[in-house]
Amino acid sequence: MFLSPAGGPGSQPLLLWLLLLFAAWQAGSGQLRYSVPEEAKHGTFVGRIAQDLGLQLAELVPRLFRVASRGGADLLEVNLQNGILFVNSRMDREELCGRSAECSVHLEVLVERPLQVFHVEVEVRDINDNAPVFSAKEQKLTIFESRPLGTRIPLEGAWDADVGENGRLTYNLVSNEFFVLDVTSKKDKGKFPVLILHKVLDREETPELKLLLTATDGGKPEFTGSVLLLIAVLDANDNAPTCDSPVYEVKMLENAANHTLLMQLNASDADEGINKEMVFSFSSLVLPIVREKFLINERTGEIKVNNVIDFEEYSSFEIHVDVTDKGNPPMVGHCTILVEILDENDSSPEVLIKSLSIPVKEDAPLGTVIALISVSDRDSGPNGQVTCSLEPHVPFKLVSTYKNHYSLVLDSGLDRESVSGYDVVVRARDAGSPPRWASASVRVEVADVNDNAPQFAQAEYTVFVKENNAPGCHIFTVTAHDADAQENARVSYSLVERRVGGRALSSYVSVHGESGRVYALQPLDHEELEVLRVEVSARDAGAPPLGSNVTLQVFVLDENDNAPWLLARGSGGPAGAAVAASELVPRSAGAGHVVTKVRAVDLDAGYNAWLWFELQAAPAGGARCPFRVGLYTGEISTTRALDELDAPRQRLVVLVRDHGEPALTATATVLVSLVDGGQASPSWSRASVAAGASASASASASAGALGGASSLGDVNVYLGVAICAVSSLLVLTLLVWAAARWSSGAASEGACVSGPAAAAAAALVCSSAVGSWSCSQRRRQRVCSGEGPPKADLMAFSPSLPPCPMSDVNVADQFAELDHAGKVGYKVFTFKFFPNNFLCYFSNIYVTIF
Repeated sequence: MFLSPAGGPGSQPLLLWLLLLFAAWQAGSGQLRYSVPEEAKHGTFVGRIAQDLGLQLAELVPRLFRVASRGGADLLEVNLQNGILFVNSRMDREELCGRSAECSVHLEVLVERPLQVFHVEVEVRDINDNAPVFSAKEQKLTIFESRPLGTRIPLEGAWDADVGENGRLTYNLVSNEFFVLDVTSKKDKGKFPVLILHKVLDREETPELKLLLTATDGGKPEFTGSVLLLIAVLDANDNAPTCDSPVYEVKMLENAANHTLLMQLNASDADEGINKEMVFSFSSLVLPIVREKFLINERTGEIKVNNVIDFEEYSSFEIHVDVTDKGNPPMVGHCTILVEILDENDSSPEVLIKSLSIPVKEDAPLGTVIALISVSDRDSGPNGQVTCSLEPHVPFKLVSTYKNHYSLVLDSGLDRESVSGYDVVVRARDAGSPPRWASASVRVEVADVNDNAPQFAQAEYTVFVKENNAPGCHIFTVTAHDADAQENARVSYSLVERRVGGRALSSYVSVHGESGRVYALQPLDHEELEVLRVEVSARDAGAPPLGSNVTLQVFVLDENDNAPWLLARGSGGPAGAAVAASELVPRSAGAGHVVTKVRAVDLDAGYNAWLWFELQAAPAGGARCPFRVGLYTGEISTTRALDELDAPRQRLVVLVRDHGEPALTATATVLVSLVDGGQASPSWSRASVAAGASASASASASAGALGGASSLGDVNVYLGVAICAVSSLLVLTLLVWAAARWSSGAASEGACVSGPAAAAAAALVCSSAVGSWSCSQRRRQRVCSGEGPPKADLMAFSPSLPPCPMSDVNVADQFAELDHAGKVGYKVFTFKFFPNNFLCYFSNIYVTIF
């Protein structure tokens, strides 16, 4: 609507008030309305749509401002530079809306980021671009000369495609002396012209008349159309048939069956005889569509349906009927039947879905617009009123944006891992009786987002690898599963780097990034590293990536790759695979006299470190060899009393062998010199001194060396004190170690002692007449893997010789080291010593080895 001031200054306030009133009305209507004349040229200004919608010009392009019209026609377009709506292509109102009184183009304006939908209605105003048209250039009429004055002859009116004032017609008849023109109004059908006889005709004077009928529309400028009326004056019948009513109004339902009776005409003729007999027929003015849809019985005047009648095609018909008598010449009467077609609910709704945001991300916020839906129904009234619903129950809902326009929006959260897509069915139902249905479906795919981290089946795996493995061998495969899809589910693996014993973890193992296969880069050594803690990280390829970790506890299983180490006598340090020692034994020594003890350790574990001793070579004399070695103790003692026949110098070779497969050995050579009693210390003194020295070395600060002149009772006392002191120190050491283990935590990766010297530390050897026991601190070094303190193995054996006469010391239980392969990580000790003068009892001491 455009207003231009007309008048003086006093009209400006009125104009401003009208503009404000129009703006308020437009804002309250809920949509923008513009008006443009039809046939406007390309580029014709329609309105400042961006400004009216409250949008900034700078945000039109970034927010993907676009205009869509129903049907896909691009009649109107928006200039994104200035936000002006202009005419893009020719608009013919008659082509768009026919003869409808109102004609509008509905636009949907879409703006994204965030998505907004606006509805704009552009009225297409009619202009006078169509002239009135008659169905033929000439109309032939007949009239008898005997017809009385005032006789009315209906004429076919003109048709104008325009509406309103542009389609309102006026008729003008060329001036003549016989006829005048009258216009008859039809109910809701406009007007049609009628000729009225103004002067009696005389065929002999005027057998034929030619009159020009002109139709003029009400447009500016005016358009006209004309038809030539050829009127033939007949001489015959005086009375024409007459219908009961000149105009009939009839209503009928659409889709009536063929041969359904519409009505029966009733006409009369004042004449008699043959001039009274009548014939009914369609007038020449009847349109071809009427002849196609209806039949008339020329004798009875019955009008019946002849074809399918659809309200959506034609809502009314105008039937002109001629009633002609059989006189000579015949006379014709005229009547008109106005048929109004009543609508039935015979058209189903139509549903149109325009997809916008498919697929939809599973993390899309509630209210996200998925699609635009429009519905229509060709019926009218309640039969054309449509409501929409969704089937089945889906996480979406319909939001009405305008009449018969809806938005499909997200109503609840999505999870692609649960449901990857939805078949959304939109059902439309009209208000007819019975109602009619229609449906349309759209597949809404759910797009994946990276919301699931890779997951391992277990948080920790235990892996066993034999030491001395080949470099690059495969030791384990980790696998993580990601519930996402495509790139978000593509998992890569990597090693979580850390320091192990001063070295990088990546120098020990590596992880293949795609397969998750874990490889050992170098041979592993059980003596250096018993447990290797490897942490593997799994990351997906999403943005941002998600990940999780898994821990591999790699236990390095021991192999028999270390031969026994013999301990040097006196120093307690390692002496190598072979040692030689000299011992003095008095010839007065009896059976069971302890000559010396061969001490050895093995860096392996379990049975691989369980040693036994045997004589490999004996001195001459064969079965008369007076010496033997303890199978598990390594003590060399006499088997019988020495005599003068025994050689004064004897060479004993002791073979030390472990229990591995294959077994590894070491040899010790002991040179025994037999001397008289006054030249050597008693064997029990030597044994006591050895036991005292060994106990002192193991306890790090114990009692001093015992004198060689002590009595046998004193030896038992010192032996009991030493054993109890060592046992108490062991228990105290275990308690301190446990407290330090739990308090230090990760700090246990600190300083470590390595090297063969620390691995083969001094061993405590306690010997007596009834046997000996050995507490071997087999490994002193700490494995720098952060897995805990070093492992200590205690090996104790019962004597292999018959007990000495010393009855005040009893060994109740036999000590044995638990097999590492049987129960890794636990050692159980039971000490039961019952000397005559002391009681030492330690039972069920549990040591956890990490």
